[in-house]
This record gives sequence, structure tokens and C-alpha cells, in this order.
Amino acid sequence: MGNNGSTLEDLTTCESHQWYRKFMTECPSGLLSFYEFKKFFGLRNLSETSNAYVESMFTTFDLNDDGFIDFMEYVAALSLVLKGGVHQKLRWYFKLYDLDGSGCIDRDELLLIIKSIHAINGVPDDTKAQEFADIVFDKIDINGDGELSYEEFMGGVQEDEALLKTLTQSLDLSHIVQKIQGELNSCGK
Repeated sequence: MGNNGSTLEDLTTCESHQWYRKFMTECPSGLLSFYEFKKFFGLRNLSETSNAYVESMFTTFDLNDDGFIDFMEYVAALSLVLKGGVHQKLRWYFKLYDLDGSGCIDRDELLLIIKSIHAINGVPDDTKAQEFADIVFDKIDINGDGELSYEEFMGGVQEDEALLKTLTQSLDLSHIVQKIQGELNSCGK
């Protein structure tokens, strides 16, 4: 996420108040641990693969790598999810997919994330995950080295409308932030 422009300043006063109230109600310490993160978003009884994906998501939101999500990290994450542009979201997706932090996404990392997303969304077909991973690499692994660099990922996804749409839909986190969005919609009422 980094300097992607999604900050507390991008939010209306009412949204900020609602997000703060929700965060502090659910997490009075002001620091959200991984366990609390899963509880906060109702992510229970996850498979090992799904849990690994959620942990990777948590880690990408933990900007200062202290093992907790504080309120500012929470706001930055939700602002990205709810208001971020395509380029900002793709940067976040890349960081999320790069599980080992190597600066490249390999087939195993991509496949693990796709399987995890499918499991969380109740789509049990691992064959489709493998097919999707193959399609992604066939289309955007320009140098054929079996890894997607940041440049290959960003350029390839942005140039392929069908791939962009599929990635965006597969990583749609609106179901996770639904509770918060409901509170935001009540602003001004």
C-alpha cells in the first residue's frame, strides 16, 4: 500500500468517525492482532490454505510490520479497498501475491492465493485455479522465466481487460467490509 494516496484525509469526517467507532468498539486496545482480525471480519473455520491467504492479507495491511493493525493502517486498508484506483489495487494485489517477499510472483504463490480465494468464497474447484494460474503466466510472463516481476504483473494485467476484470472480481473484498460499509451508509441519517 505505501504511498498510494489513500489516507485518512481522503475520507469524510463522518466516515472517519464511523470507522474509528467501529474499530475501537471491536478492538479497544487500538491494536488488531491476526486472531482479532479474523474475528473482526467473521473469518472462522478456515482451511489451512485460506488461513494462509488471510494471514498474507493481514501482513500487507500491517504497514510497519509490528504484528498488529492500528487504526491508521486499518483506515488505509479500507480506503484502498473501498476507494482505491485500479493502479493502487494492483500494487496491493502484487504485494499480496508475493508471499515470500522476493519481488516476484511464482506459479506456486499465485496458485496458493487463487485456491485460498476460492476456498473463502466457497468455490471448491482446484482445476479452475490451476487453469487461471496458467492463463495468467501464459499472458503476462513476458520473459518466460516462470516468475512475474512487478513490471510484468502491472503492465500485463492493465493491458488485458479480461484478466484485469477477473483479478478484480476474484479479489473483491466487499463481502469482508460489508459490516463497515453498512455503518458508513448510515452517515448523515
